[in-house]
Amino acid sequence: MAKITEIEVTMVDLKPAVRRSDAIQSFESQETPIVRIRDSDGAEGVGYSYTIGTGGPSIMALLQHTFGPMLIGREADEVERLWRDMLFRSHATSVGAITSLAMAAVDTALWDLRCRRAGLPLHVLAGGAKTSVPLYTTEGGWLHIEPAALIDDAMKSREAGFCGSKIKIGRPHLSEDRSRLLAVRAAVGDGYDIMTDANQAFSRAEALRRAKVLEEAGIAWFEEPMPADDVGAHALLAAATSVPIAVGESLYSLSQFKDYLTQAACSIVQADVARIGGITPWLKVAHMAEAFNVDICPHFLMELHVSLVCAVPNAPRLEYIPQLGSITSTGMTIESGKAVPSSEPGLGIAWDWDAIRAKSVAPAYRLT
Repeated sequence: MAKITEIEVTMVDLKPAVRRSDAIQSFESQETPIVRIRDSDGAEGVGYSYTIGTGGPSIMALLQHTFGPMLIGREADEVERLWRDMLFRSHATSVGAITSLAMAAVDTALWDLRCRRAGLPLHVLAGGAKTSVPLYTTEGGWLHIEPAALIDDAMKSREAGFCGSKIKIGRPHLSEDRSRLLAVRAAVGDGYDIMTDANQAFSRAEALRRAKVLEEAGIAWFEEPMPADDVGAHALLAAATSVPIAVGESLYSLSQFKDYLTQAACSIVQADVARIGGITPWLKVAHMAEAFNVDICPHFLMELHVSLVCAVPNAPRLEYIPQLGSITSTGMTIESGKAVPSSEPGLGIAWDWDAIRAKSVAPAYRLT
């Protein structure tokens, strides 16, 4: 084994290439903390996480003043131990988004380092369940987009081999959501999946009303219908509709997913590797979901999630939302509508360090 000798943290701010809107917010900025970890053998691992516009400086402060200093001199291969030590060092602020996002940047770097030392790609070292995964797209389904453009994007995605499209819902009146969904369904036919996402906008009563429309349109899942901390309401909704309920992007611990699964409050979990705190807990969520015969279809971060969904057997789809194009030299490989994980050792992300330095919003901070 080899000890951690150097940690470098920086943050870039990535502006989305298209306008991204949903029922409660707009995705205007992507603060992206990046962590580089080097060990005493000279090996290096790189990890990252993200926000959608706020919280980045708080994540950086945790990395610089709490997590970074405690990791210097530790064994880099002891990934599980280091993850738990970070959790308990920050117990007064756990469980929560800022802490999880900071831990994820470190944990993904440690996994990258582990894979590079082993000479294996992440999707193999983490399980090796499959070599590709079908894609569905969210990028053409934002809430502000009008029906004609929704149809055009869905048709193009279907022709490209994608398995489905996600459409944001939560327009002021149910009839607006209904007309948008039925228009797309009529255009693409029954053999193409349509997912919906309410981004926690509804009360339980309104979610049930909307679910009836989703049943009519043959919707593949109803994502985040209500506030994510109301497990009981999701259990009642799941029991009242035939539309699968999907949750997870706003959950930050293994135990929160356990509550949803044990109460039959969802049919699909959508653990986000950054918001759950890294690869270490993400894999635990995936395997726990498998024990409940539940699929995992992760939220966002396709460039990293492609390897994780190919590592486990119960991950049938990957969400297409490009994120890292401006700071990587090569993008995620897509073949006939399927994402293919990199065969290179590590996470499979080809970082462009010149671009990262150019887009950095603060000088790199180095700990030794």
